[in-house]
Amino acid sequence: MLSDLDSLDGFIKIDPDEDYTVDPMQKYNEKELLKEISDYIGNTYRGHYSVGNVQTLDLIDSVGDAEAFCRSNVLKYASRYDRKGSARKDIIKIIHYGLLLLHFNDKRETADRANAGNPTAFTVDYDK
Repeated sequence: MLSDLDSLDGFIKIDPDEDYTVDPMQKYNEKELLKEISDYIGNTYRGHYSVGNVQTLDLIDSVGDAEAFCRSNVLKYASRYDRKGSARKDIIKIIHYGLLLLHFNDKRETADRANAGNPTAFTVDYDK
């Protein structure tokens, strides 16, 4: 085995000025895939589910159901993965709804922290 590697010595040219480090965002094509996801998301804002600057999801959020809606859509597209239409399209939708779920989760957690010491008329502490 070592003799096989020794025989390659004259064939491999290494440029000392070349950077041979691997971009960690390239090993699995992540940069291109993230661009594709970004382009897909951008196109959804031009879709039929928006009127002006208002998305249907804005209305769903206004009644407090955005997290559940996004979580349900992640489950929907994951459960039908590769059985209806395109598997690739299902994966892209899972990622999109996952990002939206992350946004609404963060939004709720921020509001929960801000309201931690301020109970409203609509909160009930059943442990008291």
